[in-house]
Amino acid sequence: MTSSEDLYAISADWLRSLEVASSTGDSKSFVSHFLSDGWFRDLLCFSWDFRTLSGSEKIHGFLSEVVDGKPRLEHSGLHDFKLDDHTANAPSPFKLPGPQDIEGVQGAFTFTIAKPAALGRGFFRLTQDANGKWKALTLFTNMQDLVGHEESSADQHGLYEDNTWEEDVEAKFRAIEADPTVLIVGGGQAGLTSAARLRRLGIRALVIDKNARVGDSWRQRYPSLKLHTPTYQSSMLYSPYPTNFPNYIPKGKLANFIDSYAVNQELCIWHSSSLVSTPVYDSSSARWTVEVQRGDQKVFVHPKYLVLATGSGSPYTPTWNGMDEFQGALYHSDFHKDAEQFRGKRVVVVGAGNAGADICQDFVAHGATEVTMVQRSATCVVTSSTAEKTHFRLPLPDSAPIEEVDFHNNSMPLALLLQLNIAGWTQHMKMLDKEFHDGLRKAGFNLTWELSPGSGEVGLDGFLFTRQASGTMIDIGCGKLIMEGKVKIKQGQEISHFDKDGITFKDGSKLSADVIVIATGNEPIMKTARALLGNEITDRLRPQEVMGLDSEGEVNQTYRPSGHPGLWFASGAFLFSRFFSKRLGLQILARELGIA
Repeated sequence: MTSSEDLYAISADWLRSLEVASSTGDSKSFVSHFLSDGWFRDLLCFSWDFRTLSGSEKIHGFLSEVVDGKPRLEHSGLHDFKLDDHTANAPSPFKLPGPQDIEGVQGAFTFTIAKPAALGRGFFRLTQDANGKWKALTLFTNMQDLVGHEESSADQHGLYEDNTWEEDVEAKFRAIEADPTVLIVGGGQAGLTSAARLRRLGIRALVIDKNARVGDSWRQRYPSLKLHTPTYQSSMLYSPYPTNFPNYIPKGKLANFIDSYAVNQELCIWHSSSLVSTPVYDSSSARWTVEVQRGDQKVFVHPKYLVLATGSGSPYTPTWNGMDEFQGALYHSDFHKDAEQFRGKRVVVVGAGNAGADICQDFVAHGATEVTMVQRSATCVVTSSTAEKTHFRLPLPDSAPIEEVDFHNNSMPLALLLQLNIAGWTQHMKMLDKEFHDGLRKAGFNLTWELSPGSGEVGLDGFLFTRQASGTMIDIGCGKLIMEGKVKIKQGQEISHFDKDGITFKDGSKLSADVIVIATGNEPIMKTARALLGNEITDRLRPQEVMGLDSEGEVNQTYRPSGHPGLWFASGAFLFSRFFSKRLGLQILARELGIA
């Protein structure tokens, strides 16, 4: 199985047989194309939701459910399967980690959906069963476009005869402001990405943001902040960064790029704007009434859909007795602005994740006399070089468009990815960082790759998907400072209380400080939602969690039905928003067309 002809023949034979089962509505035959423990991930082709099923029984049960009087497989009517052999995801060999490496053939294909009338794209990973037959370890089906309402692939403008580009954009903005179909609360990357996607789908979207300028959510954070993911994985939808950008983009440079992105994507944004009161949903008109404070004016808007893209939640600060007695500077890491003013001071940073590490680096760089990191629980640490090799490396040629990379990455069921990590991939990552980890342990730093003791080493992916990266550190320099003793570690003891001089721990030990920074992350997004929407609306949401994984391994709430009509959440890292903004757009478009 080395030649491209073999790969193509194996893929084509399997796909041809799968199409027969699908087009005839034969669920039993369709499921027979999977390994008995195979995985099926579907985004919007068989239901207006995101589903992941594992094992023949669950896959068969899902496809056999009755929808409008027909089994789901027959109702959706997927047909016209064609190998996608002219893209970066053409048939190719693959190898997955485990006690015994899993090898096989992978590739993309296109198809047509009968109901609703739509175009789809799928991805398979085939391996041989005990009898040598090629079966699907994973199958991914994904709606790409609704027929007749395809996403525009080019700018909507042409040559101008009677007006200018500026006049044309201004006219479109006036139409949006007069009657927005979608109101997006939050002008960070998730909100802007969603707005850009909706615009390409012909849906009027108005963005409101509390800041005075696009990018301020980055611009106003601590000076040393930079992305912890490489540039090629962090690009904005439709607009890759210039090729001469640094691999890890500083926050100011990123803020300026996002600002220009909003202009170039012609996004209608109200700055210095926020919700005044709890939005009200009228089920009879299927519209919201939203009161917005826009500068010094109060404005009412009546969108059909409300999208909360408010970021990762407000700062979370635990409370300890005596905090108000501390006589030095005490603040949350979100409000860290200037380490220079504390040159020559003793600093304690409570928290051992990415923010805590960044801030410790900042204080060392600006001449703090002593910097101590308080590690309250073990941290999952990966060096940036290893993260690039194992997480952020392109699974495709460097020339592959980022859209192909996103499609490939999202074809993997998240629950299976975590199983593969436990089976051996995390161990592989640990070996790459062995010398680094040994140095951290020697300095007293506690490491883990498990979400809870004995639950299995899910590694970085597990923390990213279930805890929004809480408890992780992608190291970009703080580890070296820890090993050199420039950042000291206080670990293994809970904080008892604060006093005027610093922190006392439960074993009686003390840390004196002039500055204490609380780097303990953010509140759950649902808490922000409750503050904006009130209890009556929030109590209807199912599940009561945004982000994290549901029982099937799909991300809770985000870009999928919330449980309340007309309410959506947009959140997550750049790569997540790029891909799932299309799924959000398709669901809203389908509702506008009356087919969902």
